[in-house]
Formats: sequence, C-alpha cells, structure tokens
Amino acid sequence: MFSATLNDDVAKINQILLDNPLVVKIESEEENIDQIKQVAYNVSEEGKGPLLRFLLNKYKEGQVLVFTSSTRKADNVGHKLRKNGIHCEAIHSKKSQGARTAALREFKAGRLKVLIATDLLSRGIDIDSLSCVINYELPRSPKDYIHRIGRTGRAEAQGEAISFITPEDAHHFKIIQKKMGKWVTMINSESLDLK
Repeated sequence: MFSATLNDDVAKINQILLDNPLVVKIESEEENIDQIKQVAYNVSEEGKGPLLRFLLNKYKEGQVLVFTSSTRKADNVGHKLRKNGIHCEAIHSKKSQGARTAALREFKAGRLKVLIATDLLSRGIDIDSLSCVINYELPRSPKDYIHRIGRTGRAEAQGEAISFITPEDAHHFKIIQKKMGKWVTMINSESLDLK
C-alpha cells in the first residue's frame, strides 16, 4: 500500500488490511534558502502590473517564475503581460496536462522567458538556473512561501525572490518572515521610476 501521507485513518486501514506491515517513511527535504536574495516591494493592488513589467524588463537575460494564488489571476497576469509584448504562459490545474507539460518544457528549455504559476509548481519542480521567483500574490502558508522561493537558488546557485506586499498583506508577510526566521528587505515601489 502506498500513501502520500500516513494520517490516523490510513494507519487504521493499514492495521486492518495488512499483516505485520513494514512502514517506510521518507522525510521531506528541507529547502535551503540561504543563497536566495529576498526583497519585497510595498505596492498597491493596481501598481502590481506596472511593477511586474518593470522587474521583468530588468531580468532580460534570465527566466522568471511568477506565482499567483489563483488560476484566474494567473490567466489575467499572463494576458496583460502578452498585451505588453512579454512572451509568457500560465500554468495551473485548469489547464490540460498536455498544455502544462508543453509550457513547462518550453520554460525548462529556455524558450519561454516567463512562466506564471499557481502553487501547482511550488513543490518538486527543479528548473536549472532559474534567476528569479516573483510572488505576485503571497501564498496562504509560510511553508508554501518557502517552497515557492526554493525554486530559485538551486544546487548552490544564487537566486532572487521578490514578493509584492499590499497593505492588506503586510501582517501576513510579517508572520511568514517570523516563521522563516529571516527578515526581508522592504522597498517602497512608489519611489521607483517604472518607465
């Protein structure tokens, strides 16, 4: 019997169905975020689009993985970026398996500069030399934040993680930082010339 988790209900089934079972548990690997430079921008909700385009133009050489919290937002961000001439694709659970595989293959091959994703890609996806991860929206849990930013800075390479923090996100981001045990440099986006 295989199970991704071994909660009490599964353990009971295990005892009923199996005779003297051997349990093999694989602990999840801890993400090492020490080589990831983290920065956060205080930004209004309506300022996120211009700030994202500004940052993507800054990362012309590398690839960027942008995280949103919903499939609808991933599609909207992708649509707006394409309208502004930025080659990108959205990848999430409402896309077909074929579309997800194709987008990920193009991204891994370096033919796609920007991939917009939900937490579907925050775990277990290894992308070589990913220069930057942007949290367009924060995840609900601090653990998901660690998994998201852990897509960059792999194999001892340097990486950068950028988070957009609206006034509504400020308290939640403090909790994420406290759980992570690291404090992130905050930048006021209003002080930037986004042109």
